[in-house]
Amino acid sequence: MTEHRIREILEGVASGRTTADAALAQLKHLPFEDLGFAKIDRHRDVRRGVPEVVFGESKSVAQLAEIGRRVVRARMNLIITRLSADKAGALRRKLKGLVYHPEARLASIISDGVPRSGQGEVMVISAGTSDLPVAEEAALCAELFGNQVQRLYDVGVAGLHRLTSNLEAIARASVLIVVAGMEGALPSVVAGLLDKPVVAVPTSIGYGTAFGGLAALLGMLNTCSSGVTVVNIDNGFGAALAATLINRVGLNRKQD
Repeated sequence: MTEHRIREILEGVASGRTTADAALAQLKHLPFEDLGFAKIDRHRDVRRGVPEVVFGESKSVAQLAEIGRRVVRARMNLIITRLSADKAGALRRKLKGLVYHPEARLASIISDGVPRSGQGEVMVISAGTSDLPVAEEAALCAELFGNQVQRLYDVGVAGLHRLTSNLEAIARASVLIVVAGMEGALPSVVAGLLDKPVVAVPTSIGYGTAFGGLAALLGMLNTCSSGVTVVNIDNGFGAALAATLINRVGLNRKQD
């Protein structure tokens, strides 16, 4: 249930188009709907301005289909992350209109639109091409959360001129999501060059001593560039949400 939908229901009661009983029937599942195996947070969008996002990796197709049907029926936007191509193929046969983005392993059904809500644009920067799945998860989630998003990929520290030649474009963004594996140095470099909030995402890309992203995570946590926010390994979704909340700060102050 979105704020827009709740407002529609209340305006319907106020104008006489909807009875109080009919409105109550539509609102009775707030704040959540219990499916037994899952409790859908139908109030998330009202509280935080973004819908509940479904983590698809460990859920069955049947579970995802039932969750998806209930979300769509409530006229909320459905976003599923960490969804394999096999599961997505099976799920598309059960959920009409499901759109799958294979590189990001993300699927969505947009039922309520995605209004722009940020004060500026979010830029997603990746160190290497191997980091693209995580970078695209971050970029697509940020777009689905209402941000204007720009992408700048394959500009890692092994060829720093690729980054510095784009500093003017980077400086126009309000928030930067910087995705890197290996030693995870790129967020430190970016944060040291610009006065923008940086959300760093370590990826599990790298040889043996990268330890599945742990080296990049520790490198980002120990950055010499102060003020860098670090999310968990491969957590593009978490970075997108953090960037969204930061990007809304100026907008909320203007509205207040």
